Amino acid sequence: MRLLKDADIKNKRVLVRADFNVALDASGRVLDDFRLRATLPTIQYLKEQGAEIILMAHLGRPQDTDKSEAISDKFSLRPIAEKLSELLGQEVRLAPDCVGKETALMADQMKPGEILLLENLRWHGEEEKNDIEFAGQLALLGDIYVNDAFGVSHRAHASVAAITGCLPSCVGFLLAKEVVNLTRVRDNPDHPLVAVIGGAKISTKIKLIQSFLNKAEDVILGGALANTMLHAKGIAIGRSFVETEILPELKNLELTNTKIHLPVDAVLCENKEGTGAFRVGAVGSTGEQELILDIGPDSQKLFASIIARAKMVVWNGPMGLFETKSFDGGTIAVAQAVINSGAYSIVGGGETVAFLAKLGFIDKFSFVSTGGGAMMEFLSGEDLPGIVALEK
Repeated sequence: MRLLKDADIKNKRVLVRADFNVALDASGRVLDDFRLRATLPTIQYLKEQGAEIILMAHLGRPQDTDKSEAISDKFSLRPIAEKLSELLGQEVRLAPDCVGKETALMADQMKPGEILLLENLRWHGEEEKNDIEFAGQLALLGDIYVNDAFGVSHRAHASVAAITGCLPSCVGFLLAKEVVNLTRVRDNPDHPLVAVIGGAKISTKIKLIQSFLNKAEDVILGGALANTMLHAKGIAIGRSFVETEILPELKNLELTNTKIHLPVDAVLCENKEGTGAFRVGAVGSTGEQELILDIGPDSQKLFASIIARAKMVVWNGPMGLFETKSFDGGTIAVAQAVINSGAYSIVGGGETVAFLAKLGFIDKFSFVSTGGGAMMEFLSGEDLPGIVALEK
């Protein structure tokens, strides 16, 4: 892969794929600007080189909604342009679309150091189809392509994969940093290595869990995915969410493997809102109408003691339904345990990172990945289409 610092981009028009898929509040303002700030070093470098900078990104899944809503303010990148303008201290203009005559005219009128953000790539279905013609239309806007969007590099999309066949391409500073740090974990981790894996669905993380069982000393499982594991072991979990269709595949995870650590107690409630009576109980004591919504204090102490022994910790996914205050204690406790361990720590996953940012914990981790699914696939040893395309 060619790095950005090795590419000739002086006075060139540079097309940068960024990952600006962030949560917005009810008024349409950016809730967490972590992903935006992570791309600033690449943007600043391009400015210093006198490049004309064209940023492209997506927001949400407009193609999965009613077609009348797909191209609308609901999925517009205007809030992103406004936040970037604030972070950079200069205007970031927003194009009316990512392709088309008006957008091309705006690109042609750019001056060195100016920044143009293209509208939502996913307004066009061709983006997710990795359509070469659509990629070619995007490529007409620039002289060179930079991928700085690790968070979408596991997707074979036009602005990530196909476009590399249309323009000279290189790796942005953020993507390069992601690859270096995650390659260290995947190929040459420090030991003892502890993996902390949470979240809702174990089906999306089986390969990641299996990968760490092969190289880590300990694998801690929490969140709703742990409920599926507990159910597979014959432990009562009440009305807690279970992926029943994945149960046969869990046999491949060696349920009795001593490396796997599951919650020993839990915060239980009859509804996810936490408005009903809730209690802490031992795993297995869950009532028929109760839900397991967080790990309990004994689990927090157990997991903290395991993490304390680590020299490297990798964390992906929350320990409970942390969106509700009543059920965020487990995730906070694990975060504090990782910080207190002094281990080289890597954390990823959009919701987890946003929560840590809210707590002011981001700077306390050794490396924070901007990718969730991309991080999991990379650490599982899978090829990421966006990275493979840059290696050709």
